[in-house]
Amino acid sequence: MIVRVPASSANLGPGFDCFGIAWQLYNEIEFLKEGDGLKITGCPKEYRNENNLCYTAYREVLKYADVPEHPLKINFLKNEIPVSRGLGSSAALITGGVTAANELNNLKLTKQELFSIATAVEGHPDNIAPAIFGGFTASAMDGEKAFSVSYPLSEKLHFTAFVPDRELSTELSRSVLPKSCKITDAVFNISRTALLIKALETGDSELLFTALQDKIHQPYRFKLIEGYDEAKAVAFNLGACGMCISGSGSTMLFISEKESFYTNAVQSIERLFPSWKLIQLIPDKLGAAVL
Repeated sequence: MIVRVPASSANLGPGFDCFGIAWQLYNEIEFLKEGDGLKITGCPKEYRNENNLCYTAYREVLKYADVPEHPLKINFLKNEIPVSRGLGSSAALITGGVTAANELNNLKLTKQELFSIATAVEGHPDNIAPAIFGGFTASAMDGEKAFSVSYPLSEKLHFTAFVPDRELSTELSRSVLPKSCKITDAVFNISRTALLIKALETGDSELLFTALQDKIHQPYRFKLIEGYDEAKAVAFNLGACGMCISGSGSTMLFISEKESFYTNAVQSIERLFPSWKLIQLIPDKLGAAVL
């Protein structure tokens, strides 16, 4: 059985630890009930063990359903999602594991149950929600219970990921954040979070520019992304109408109404940062799927 899981961008400016969008950029993972014990292939050697997040999530579903563990072979067939770049690579592993455990063992768990299990493994729901449900999601925790709702995205908007050649760990990205924020900054973010839902639904570029502003996490994280200022200047000169850090970085997400934005951006960024990668992102509406 093969599970396909989309990449995702969390936060989206003011929606810190809340918003996420799934993309048509996939990892494909094969699961087989065979062999003796656990065998993992298709990934670096240091991840071919029981601490692999995909296997950890798989086992959590078995534990939840009170099903005995069994021999398992996991083969990573396609790995399109960059690692430690803010595009939901860990959430994709976890989502792949819970989806496979449910299907391979015919457990008939709901997506909400899988979402809760996966969130417990990940520790937060912002990337897990779009990876499981697809589309543009907002999620929250109430104690140990995870909630998620979905919103529409305008087809007028075009998304491009600027992916630097350097990883940025979530731990480092979180370490630079202050422990508290001013009430004025909280109000600033709350107001723009509300605007962002409508801006992404309607494709209103002027509203989107304002709605993506943030004072809680991005001002501190921008400093960790070498080349950020130059890349931002290029993107807005080419017609970007909004930008944010994807997840905790180092990837930057630019939004434009121009279909030609990606092609023009590739040519410009290659001259400035030849080792960077630009990815044209199309929203994924389905979330994790069994092929």
